[in-house]
Amino acid sequence: MSSPTRTTAGPLTHTPDATDAPHAPHASHAPHAPHAASPHAYDVGLLLLRVVLGLTMAAHGSQKLFGWFGGGGIDGTGSFFTMSGYPNGKALAVVAGLTETFGGLGLALGLLTPLAGAAVVGTMVNALAVKGFGSFFAPTGIEYELLLTAGAAALALTGPGRLSADRYLPWVKSHRLAYGAAALALGLLIAAITLLLRN
Repeated sequence: MSSPTRTTAGPLTHTPDATDAPHAPHASHAPHAPHAASPHAYDVGLLLLRVVLGLTMAAHGSQKLFGWFGGGGIDGTGSFFTMSGYPNGKALAVVAGLTETFGGLGLALGLLTPLAGAAVVGTMVNALAVKGFGSFFAPTGIEYELLLTAGAAALALTGPGRLSADRYLPWVKSHRLAYGAAALALGLLIAAITLLLRN
């Protein structure tokens, strides 16, 4: 017969009103658990990812639009798109350049982050399709494009953190997973339509 003052319980007899000792193995959900990062750590980490990925994409867009950083500009990029099977290569060069530039800047600033991330994902899906899936590693493989795609998708889903312009926009201040998922679905749909136009 057990004592009425006994306070420990096995895993199968744990009651909702029981308090867990700080050293208990199942107390990892406590607010001050050793592995839990502070909100500031998440915000700074997301800021670093946003700025590096966003400015990289904006630079790619400027290559297409203005020929900066050794890019082909509208004419060179348009010719490449035409050779890759897209109709009206110059028009597509403008669209891709604007999407990469403004999508990248949106990520860097944390401005309309779900849509900015989805815009980058959409353009990178087309880049992956054009490059092909014959190999993985650079310079001929898809590892670089795949990394940019995954990073942009992750930011669309997680949101930009508090160190962002979205914090001051009422309709996206409280980021939800559904916002990012819906934006990504839209980006993938537009990417699919663009790929269907390819010869």
